[in-house]
Amino acid sequence: MVKVHDLAIVGGGINGCGIARDAAGRGASVFLCEQGDLGSATSSASTKLIHGGLRYLEYYEFRLVREALKEREVLWRMAPHIIRPLRFVLPHLPGLRPAWFLRLGLFLYDHLGGRELLPGTRTLDLRMDEAGQPLKPGLKRAFEYSDCWVEDARLVVLNAQDAARLGATVRTRTRCVEATRRDGLWQVTVEDVRSGVRSTVRAKALVNAAGPWVAEVLDRRVRADAGKRIRLVQGSHIVVPRLFDHERCYIFQNADGRIVFAIPYERDFTLIGTTDQDYQGDPAAVHATAKEIAYLCAAAGEYFATPIRPEDVVWSYSGVRPLVDDGASAAQAATRDYVLALDAPDGGAPLLSVFGGKITTYRKLAEAALAKLAPHLPMADGSWSSRAPLPGGDFPVEGTGALGAELRARYPFVAPEHMARLVRTYGTRAWDLLGSAAGPADLGRRFGADLTEAEVRYLMAEEWAQTAEDVLWRRTKLGLWLGTAEAAALDAWMAEVHEGARARVVNG
Repeated sequence: MVKVHDLAIVGGGINGCGIARDAAGRGASVFLCEQGDLGSATSSASTKLIHGGLRYLEYYEFRLVREALKEREVLWRMAPHIIRPLRFVLPHLPGLRPAWFLRLGLFLYDHLGGRELLPGTRTLDLRMDEAGQPLKPGLKRAFEYSDCWVEDARLVVLNAQDAARLGATVRTRTRCVEATRRDGLWQVTVEDVRSGVRSTVRAKALVNAAGPWVAEVLDRRVRADAGKRIRLVQGSHIVVPRLFDHERCYIFQNADGRIVFAIPYERDFTLIGTTDQDYQGDPAAVHATAKEIAYLCAAAGEYFATPIRPEDVVWSYSGVRPLVDDGASAAQAATRDYVLALDAPDGGAPLLSVFGGKITTYRKLAEAALAKLAPHLPMADGSWSSRAPLPGGDFPVEGTGALGAELRARYPFVAPEHMARLVRTYGTRAWDLLGSAAGPADLGRRFGADLTEAEVRYLMAEEWAQTAEDVLWRRTKLGLWLGTAEAAALDAWMAEVHEGARARVVNG
């Protein structure tokens, strides 16, 4: 007899995985399918910020900003290994937004969200502060405020990992082919994209959290109408060699009304983004265009003393934001708030479609989604997810150094920089990864940089990694250091391991 799940979720981005975790934690039986790797689309293509969205105040998005500001410290406490506080420097440039306007916005930013741990805004003299050193002469005044950094793709994986710990079934590389209502339930046909094998999942409710594919799932696979129009907006980022020595970030105003961030990235680099432009076509084919790269170089070059050229770019990435079409004339003005559309006909199984949203508010979105589904599903009431750490995050927000020291004492053969990366990536799960290793040889083969066989095996066993791309660009960012040949060797090795595992299953 086919098991009946309480909830089937299409989409393994931050919203789908966040809903899966929350629902599983309330006792619901959950099935989640993702056509690619977890977080492989929009959720891994963000600016990597847990932030209120200072510029959204200009569009009177006070509810969204307040909710996001409150979530900063909640998420930081849940995952202090992958989330950390940052200070942002906002130079005042004459002729753009006036200083009083910026200060008023930052006053609201400081007080809307119940800030407890993050320091407030202060004014800088760029002629005296080190933050002024990499900037062009003539910039005199800036404001400095707080937000947080996040390893976005890892946030997705950790939510999926916790959902699985709580009993959810998570299947990657599994595409929803069709979903139909039958006998008061959803019958969902899913297909393993590698083998082509199909199977059927039955569920009391269905969540369409397919991100930029949300409309396609509705139109072609579910054949339903949520009554909402979607606007696809492309955002691209570039990575260049490090432009400054300190650890603060910059937020720059542009003459076209947009803003651009410049953020210290992976020790040796600076991340610059983002763009905002409407997108047409397959979201899987999105990439940073030459025009966008030139725009980001020019926008940051308006402030930095050292010119930034397209040939300086060592990596670029792009994502498609699935926003609700609110009729805004400019892509950057389109709302980032989320909309949840519930289709629950009398006697029919409910369908909830997720439109829009920010990575910062994914947990609140999950709570709102389950509140909409509550009349149709047997689940425990109340919020629990804010009080439970994500995997590896069960230590104090200021405890990264102490955790690293404990691990170095137990594994003195691991180089300090290597251990620091493991702590930032896995938190207390670094103990599981390193296990009983007594020396470098116990970590197995080295694939390049400090990536070892022990780490890759952990990622394959515990975090659904199947390819080199999964490991090098989503579970870590070691792709910035590994060459093409090294990445190919890793891919081949992982394929061999998968084949060996499949053969053992087939042979019993």
